[in-house]
Amino acid sequence: MGVDGHEQLTAEPFSDLLARIRACRLCEPYLPLSPRPVVQADPAARLLIVGQAPGRRVHETGIPWNDPSGDRLRDWLGLDRTAFYDSSLVALVPMGFCYPGTTKAGDAPPRPECAPTWRPVLLPRLHNVALTVAAGRFAHVYHCPPGRSVTDTVTRWRDYGDMIPVPHPSPRNRAWFARNPWFEGEVVPELRRRVRALLD
Repeated sequence: MGVDGHEQLTAEPFSDLLARIRACRLCEPYLPLSPRPVVQADPAARLLIVGQAPGRRVHETGIPWNDPSGDRLRDWLGLDRTAFYDSSLVALVPMGFCYPGTTKAGDAPPRPECAPTWRPVLLPRLHNVALTVAAGRFAHVYHCPPGRSVTDTVTRWRDYGDMIPVPHPSPRNRAWFARNPWFEGEVVPELRRRVRALLD
């Protein structure tokens, strides 16, 4: 993108950018339900949460992380719903904004069109973010060095500075949590400490 295009994007009122995202129909032919981009963001946000894509319940309510995965994530962060859904504190920007449907293995991957279309436009506007939490494999692939498993990426959480990779908090990952008790014993307390210091 040239300088003029960059200046044009950064000059766009943030509310207009969010309105464009929420009106997006790019993936409509491939979605099982009508498009409903779900995102929470504000330039003042200090904490960025990167998830996968909305599940069916999130699609129905339009509220990000409004499901058991969100309950576990909020527990990991040490945040109640009031703080979590305060866009001036927390940005919730998944890899895909619309519900992609399901497969035999569970939720379908985020639509591949979404991230390259919207992340280069949106993320630079979140210039106050001081900590990013990347939840799950699709967030890791985008934000962390490629070619590592979820376990290997999360094990190396100290390597990422102002980003902490975590497994997806889905109830489907109970077996992973059982095999890796060090995560809740080691990473979660540090995550809570850093979130508390950041938002206080």
